[in-house]
Amino acid sequence: MDATASSKLSDGIEAPMWMFWKRRRYVLVFLAFFGFFNVYSLRVNLSVAIVAMTENRTIEHPNGTTSYEQEFDWDSSTKGYILSSFFYGYLFTQLVGGYISNSLGGNYVFGVGVGTTAILTLFTPLAARGGFGWLITVRAAEGFFEGVTFPCMHVIWSKWAPPSERSRMATIAFSGVFTGTVASMLLSGVLADTLGWEWVFYILGAFGCVWFVAWMLIVKKSPEADPYITLKEKEFILATLQRSSTVTEKIRHPWRGILTSRAVWALIVSSFSENWGFYTLLTQLPTFLKDTMHFELQAAGFLSALPYLVMGLLLSFAGYLADLCQIRRWLTTTQVRRYFNCGAFLVQTVFIIVGALILRPGPTITCITIAVGCGAFAWCGFAVNHLDLSPKSAGVLMGISNTFTTIAGILTPIVSGQITASGSENEWRTVFYIAAGIYLVGCVIYWFGVSGELQPWSIEAQEKEQASRKDADGLANTGLVMDEKS
Repeated sequence: MDATASSKLSDGIEAPMWMFWKRRRYVLVFLAFFGFFNVYSLRVNLSVAIVAMTENRTIEHPNGTTSYEQEFDWDSSTKGYILSSFFYGYLFTQLVGGYISNSLGGNYVFGVGVGTTAILTLFTPLAARGGFGWLITVRAAEGFFEGVTFPCMHVIWSKWAPPSERSRMATIAFSGVFTGTVASMLLSGVLADTLGWEWVFYILGAFGCVWFVAWMLIVKKSPEADPYITLKEKEFILATLQRSSTVTEKIRHPWRGILTSRAVWALIVSSFSENWGFYTLLTQLPTFLKDTMHFELQAAGFLSALPYLVMGLLLSFAGYLADLCQIRRWLTTTQVRRYFNCGAFLVQTVFIIVGALILRPGPTITCITIAVGCGAFAWCGFAVNHLDLSPKSAGVLMGISNTFTTIAGILTPIVSGQITASGSENEWRTVFYIAAGIYLVGCVIYWFGVSGELQPWSIEAQEKEQASRKDADGLANTGLVMDEKS
């Protein structure tokens, strides 16, 4: 069922859409928003905290003299490896997250992934004082558990999100990524300056633990398993997804079709491109602003958060606009994915280059803010495109694409750390030019390879499942007849 057809159905709830607590699917979206808030607040807190951990502090001695010392004497290369260590573990659980979510339920996998990361965050200060090897180990473990989050959320959408609300529900939830980034960067700078860098991890970790309890108590695997959903809303969701509430399906993924699909590889390249630029700025911007633009730590934290604040604000609007373009038939699904994604990449390429050429605090921060903010429109392309290609395999598709984007997360801090050894302006220009070039490559490949349609290999797999199910039902019925005769 397409977005236009499903939009004509009603969930029977008279309350306006902003009253999210009246609809169970939007209660899920609300909690998923804070889930992704935790996913990224726990991920980026070290980007700001590491500046406080390695800055020169003034020490006043009893004899009246002063000296300077660092609590952790890590050079830019070492910091690059520490910042990338999160992705060492993150890389290994992408496919696992999508696969096990189909069996166990995406709600359980998502909750445990975020909750365990929150607990590990509480131990980060202890690990750091044990040595950077222990810190890398803890961060890699955090990445291991967070790696399941995006793939399993696509499994949740495949069971809860009507096609006409798919972009909206996903982007509202995903906007928690940027809200968490903003809050973490702002709060981390303030906490590090006032209470000490350790409290960055204690407070954000504790919030993640509270969220975990709420999520596990409230969110269910599917509408059929939710005892509090209204019958009308459940029927609405199931009808739009063309799913039977009485059949438990065993998912068989068409691996050959997936791995040879041009649309899938275009999606992978697009995801890699967006995340290269995203992670470059996410991990390096506080250091760039502090060391090269000469801002104080709190100001660097605030300015680092600004681009993600803009992106978070634009994301819900972009998702609503994408759905509206489909519902009103202004654009096909393929056109929505192509125009939103590639248009954003072009803007990002231009403004990253301009910001690097100027490289002055005001204009450069403005250009970076515009570039990152426009990434909200790209998320209406690559971030939800998996559900268009194959809803049943969306979790696995997300796992595959996120495996490649994780490689970007591993490489960008290391590459940036190696390039910016002395912190000169020309070195930082090189970092920005590389990001802009990768955006442009992603734009071209996604433009020619994108599809917003259910793929033939997905339809074929579905038909085979239906045929095998009919055969199984036929055998079962034959057995019943024989039993009755005997």
